[in-house]
Amino acid sequence: MTRKEFQELVKKGTVLLDGATGSNLMKAGMPRGVCTEQWICGHRGVLVQLQKQYLEAGSQIVYAPTFSANRISLAGHGLEGRLEEINRELVGISREAVGNSCLVAGDVTTTGKTEEEYGVLLDVYREQIQILADAGVDLIVAETMLGLEETMAALDACREVCGLPMICSMTIESDGSLFFGGNVFDTAAALAEMGADAVGINCSVGPDQLEAVVRTIRQTVSVPVLVKPNAGMPVIREDGEAVYSMAAEEYAGHMAKLVEAGAGIVGGCCGTTPEYIKKVAEKIFR
Repeated sequence: MTRKEFQELVKKGTVLLDGATGSNLMKAGMPRGVCTEQWICGHRGVLVQLQKQYLEAGSQIVYAPTFSANRISLAGHGLEGRLEEINRELVGISREAVGNSCLVAGDVTTTGKTEEEYGVLLDVYREQIQILADAGVDLIVAETMLGLEETMAALDACREVCGLPMICSMTIESDGSLFFGGNVFDTAAALAEMGADAVGINCSVGPDQLEAVVRTIRQTVSVPVLVKPNAGMPVIREDGEAVYSMAAEEYAGHMAKLVEAGAGIVGGCCGTTPEYIKKVAEKIFR
């Protein structure tokens, strides 16, 4: 997919993403503490079924589950030598699930090593994004990012190795502040100026807390605004499981308000399921 084709897609109307991956994999039996990417490779049918359901619910873009399949994160599981194999297999699983009926985004995220030199981060993202591009993803998304510098490294890396569209998505406090300093408004503007094809928010909080944030980002940038929130705020049970408070119907109602506030690309993060995406589709495409 070219950057121009992405722009044309967004001009046609609101673009619907998928919902959560990790929380649904845990419901399907993925143990805590394992390498998610490796587990998916060994249980590919779970992801295929989930992403087929997202496609049926109305998702126009699904995220390949390459979230932490970068060299630094994989090294924590002794898997850095399988980096290319794992990324290619995960993209293949998503393509098996949705075929050409839906766009597949190559997903990258924070390395957890923001103290690393910029050049090191650039090399890590350049390596993963090159593999994802070669594996045939339609676009790149950097999501759940914690600060500007690491996100800039991911964006620079993408621009160096391929011509694919890139979305940059931060996780924030409800007031728009970033976990590693600064705020999402200045960061979104900086990333848009650098050439991000869309900017926005994912994870963080529920959609009921983001209307003012989305409206301000929309006033700050000229590129499309993405919002992919959690299903409300979680309650942690005694067994450690996070239970999210917002039901699908309520979630969809709040997401419709975020579209009115200026969000052009929407979906769901932790706690959301295909049912949530279906309800959002019913609200915004009715």
